[in-house]
Amino acid sequence: MKQWLVLGALSIFVILIIAGMFKSEEKVVEKPTNMTNQTYDARVAWINELAPYARELQKKYGVLASISIGQAILESNWNSSDLASQYHNLYGVKADANQRSVLLPTKEYENGEWVTINGRFAVYNSWQDSMHAHAKLLAHGTSWNPQQYAHVLSAKDYATAAKALTQDGYATDPTYAQKLIEIINTWHLNRFDRKT
Repeated sequence: MKQWLVLGALSIFVILIIAGMFKSEEKVVEKPTNMTNQTYDARVAWINELAPYARELQKKYGVLASISIGQAILESNWNSSDLASQYHNLYGVKADANQRSVLLPTKEYENGEWVTINGRFAVYNSWQDSMHAHAKLLAHGTSWNPQQYAHVLSAKDYATAAKALTQDGYATDPTYAQKLIEIINTWHLNRFDRKT
């Protein structure tokens, strides 16, 4: 009987250790002082929802998970933009000619200033479809240049990949890479990057 109790206690201890290992990805980020607990918890939950699929896409397409998650945060303003919340487009991806789309105003940086234009954006059935389309775009480039994002894919770390997004023409915002790196650093998103 005593042996069963010891074995049971040992089993519970092992389960708690394993559970702790998996929980370690949930809240390793200290809550910013100007953020409510509710907002913090929602953001951590959303990151943890995206992370497994971002890791899967990294394995398949070579786009760092930290870049996928960081861009989703930046482009969708934490999934709160109309494009993300209503049309599941987390990345501001423009629609191809025969793709389901929606026309929405957006800001672009042109000739040294911000201008508002109407952009035709892709509409997706789910956030997973959006993440998949984003990874494919970065991996296979555009219809006019299959090597469009080659520097992003060849980057060995998120900072280099973030800078390559601007270099390769993904974003017009001259501070895009800086904003993306700050998000990745603040939320320690590189912990999700698969080691190759």
